[in-house]
Amino acid sequence: MPGHAPFLPGRRIPLAALAERLYAAYGPQGWWPLLEHRDCNPTLTGRRTGYHPGDYSFPRNEAQRFEICCGAILTQNTAWPNVERALQALADRGLLAPHEILAVDEDRLQRTIRSSGYFRTKARKLRAFCEFYLGLSGRPPSREQLLQVWGIGPETADSILLYAYAQTEMVVDAYTLRVLRHHGYRRLQLSYAVAKSYCERNLPRSLAGYQEFHALVVEHAKRLRASGLAA
Repeated sequence: MPGHAPFLPGRRIPLAALAERLYAAYGPQGWWPLLEHRDCNPTLTGRRTGYHPGDYSFPRNEAQRFEICCGAILTQNTAWPNVERALQALADRGLLAPHEILAVDEDRLQRTIRSSGYFRTKARKLRAFCEFYLGLSGRPPSREQLLQVWGIGPETADSILLYAYAQTEMVVDAYTLRVLRHHGYRRLQLSYAVAKSYCERNLPRSLAGYQEFHALVVEHAKRLRASGLAA
């Protein structure tokens, strides 16, 4: 199991070095988690199964790709365990597929994803995405196309591209901003676009590297928060 590397609050180090320290501390994270995948990650906080550390071959089929896309939408403004319950509920009812989501009664869809929060709005977002997804005919979407879909913002679009379509788009979230501030990057105007551009300029461009950096930052931020050290 990886050991814990020292982290000094407020001390600015090169971003690539920070990424290396995070990897040394926590190891590969194996994002994006999938319902039917039974491998685990022993260094994670919270739920540990569904992950695939060191294996970047996912998604391996369209069902997994669609599950990741739905998860990226449902995780907006909520914790992952809530999303997982919603995804499992969709799967248990035979609704974790685009045609089924578009065909199901609106009230039933809302009840099914209730655990994810904002379920009425998210039901609309899922339907809008399903219509878009079916029009792709298996082709990877562009970032610009995704951002035109109702309910898809930059973080969700980048998550879909990075994890569902294996495109090298850096994902930035509130955890990323928190960790960057914690490690001394205070001169940056840390909007989504600025932080994304900064990370992409200062980290080697690779699918594995981008996936790991995002996942490791989330894990590190959770531990900072738990220890009371979050900025």
